[in-house]
Amino acid sequence: MGARGDATADGGEGVIYVPFALPGERVRARVAGGRAEVTEVLTATAERQDPACRHFGRCGGCQLQHWRDEPYLAWKRAQVVEALRKRGLGGAEVEPSIAAWGQGRRRAAFHAARQNGQVRVGFIERGGARLTPIAQCPVLAPALEALALRLAPLAELALPARGEITLQCLLTDSGVDVAIKGAGRAALLHRAALEALSATAAQLELARLSIDGEPIVERTKPLLRMGRAMVRPPPGAFLQPTALGEETLAALTLEALAGAERVIDLFSGIGTFALRLAERAEVLAAESDTEMLAALKAAADGAGGALKQVTTLRRDLLRTPLSGLEMKKFDAAVIDPPRSGARLQAEQIARAPIRRLAYVSCDPASFARDVKVLVEHGFTLTRITPVDQFRWSPHVEVVGAMER
Repeated sequence: MGARGDATADGGEGVIYVPFALPGERVRARVAGGRAEVTEVLTATAERQDPACRHFGRCGGCQLQHWRDEPYLAWKRAQVVEALRKRGLGGAEVEPSIAAWGQGRRRAAFHAARQNGQVRVGFIERGGARLTPIAQCPVLAPALEALALRLAPLAELALPARGEITLQCLLTDSGVDVAIKGAGRAALLHRAALEALSATAAQLELARLSIDGEPIVERTKPLLRMGRAMVRPPPGAFLQPTALGEETLAALTLEALAGAERVIDLFSGIGTFALRLAERAEVLAAESDTEMLAALKAAADGAGGALKQVTTLRRDLLRTPLSGLEMKKFDAAVIDPPRSGARLQAEQIARAPIRRLAYVSCDPASFARDVKVLVEHGFTLTRITPVDQFRWSPHVEVVGAMER
């Protein structure tokens, strides 16, 4: 199985990628340009199962619904093992993958466009730009799936004359928060359109509706509990896709940093780790997004005496990483960079007096690259745990606990 979720076969001129096949199977397929389109499964493996969704094969959201859970999760662990091996860290022990699917995804981005005179809401097709309207989505939390099937009237009001929009939906503790992108600033909409949007948001019982970052309706504050704090996320804010996934990553991080007194949270977002860590340590949260940082600070201040001191720092850590000197007062850190990783920041952590580190990553390759730098400067990997939040996809997250 290839890293992107396609089975592979040896061809006369190189590797052939075979979507929707599984290792050990014999299939009949049309082959062109190193890719194959399966027309018939001749010999199926015992690892094959019936897909859970009627849209599987067209919708680009899932690639692996036809694979049973046990081998699928083992493959995700193998991706982490292989990434470490390529960086000369093959001796590191990698734990079994944790299935952190919980009740399903609480965050999803739906696309909306006009097709044949009707507004359709769904996901982009695999390998293309066409929209697949959806009638179900088993990877979503039930409340979010139910809402997705009712979004067309809202999308119709926000759609421009040409093009499409994206509806970023987040299931919070107080209701669904919808942030629409691509419709144009809300201030430019006519009053009648705003009134219609408000009425539709009320019918859908949305907590909040925003257009291109500007709130239009807020029936109730969208809130998320993070430890002892309550966070009000800005429109379209990044969040771990499943609630169980967030809890799992946080628990692994807290365990990795047990006993630390002063912690720095790099790429802190809205406080997934910082707010929980602040229950036991002083925390500096560094993040480039002003709105997410403000939400984190407001949540920390609102928690009162339940948390220790939380300080925030706005910094683009990819361009200007915190230096080792700036981190001299901290004994531990957590870093959760974007998919590309943060090699420059890892180099500065290596020069700081940091003794405990939790590296949270959504890409095994960049994780292994950055961890290699840290190992070369005296850190030891004490625990490596793959975490699967994006069910039936090739994506895998990993938490590395490190000490020196």
